[in-house]
Order: sequence, then structure tokens, then C-alpha cells
Amino acid sequence: MRTQTSRDERPRRRGQGELEAQVLGALRQAPGPVNAAWVRGRLGGGLAYTTVMTILTRLHAKHAVTRERAGRSFQWRAASDGAGLAALRMRKVLDAEADRGAVLAQFVTTLSPDDERLLRDLLGLPEDGTGLPEDGTGLPGDGPGLHGDGTEG
Repeated sequence: MRTQTSRDERPRRRGQGELEAQVLGALRQAPGPVNAAWVRGRLGGGLAYTTVMTILTRLHAKHAVTRERAGRSFQWRAASDGAGLAALRMRKVLDAEADRGAVLAQFVTTLSPDDERLLRDLLGLPEDGTGLPEDGTGLPGDGPGLHGDGTEG
């Protein structure tokens, strides 16, 4: 006789990218390069070894992890910390767009005043939005203010 399973008894389905994030989190906590079995052990939840290998292979294709041959298998490690991985995702989104300038301009106009100040500091731009950094570099067409229309923040 077959029993019915209620929705509450079924395992929760992971959101898109959630398992990749968990694998990356485990790799960032690893003491060094580790094998897939080590990652599987840290994730728990009864994941199949092949599932972990699939996720690691996908992350490798996205340049989020590196691997080195160790006998007949691989040792894996996160390619970067959380900030580096976020920057990689941002760069991929930007690379997928035809008009990079428009995307960057739209992004900058949505920054909070604190984030805009941080970006100015990172780019070496003066607080008042005038001029270029001392080394002569800067954003083409940034004009007064990062918004390009003379407004700040």
C-alpha cells in the first residue's frame, strides 16, 4: 500500500544558485584544496557525490573555483573570496550587455550617497566631483559628479 507524502514532509527545493553558493561557502572555509567528498561531507543533506561533482564542474566553468589534479581526482578551491566572486558576477553581467557605458551610468545613478563616496575614493576622484585623479585617469565623460548631470548623490 502506498502512502501519500504531505508537502511538509518533502525536502525543500533549493533556489537557483543556492547549492552553488553553499559549495563556494564550504570551499572558502576549507583549510586548503579539498576533494569533492570533503565538500559533500560539509554540505550534509544526503547529496549525491555526482551532484557535488556537477556543481564543482559548473563553478569551474564559471571560473569561480580552481582545481588541480591529485591522482585520479581533483582538489578544489574557491578562486576568490566573496567580494571577488561578486565582482566576477558583476563583470559577467556587464560583459553580456552591448552598451557598457549605459549600464555603468545607470548603475552609478542608483548608488546610495555612501556607496558613491566609496566609489569616488576607490577611483581617486575628488569629493566635489570636479577634475580628474592626480594620475590623469578617470571615467570618460564623467563631467561634474559621477551622474554626469552635475548632481551629487
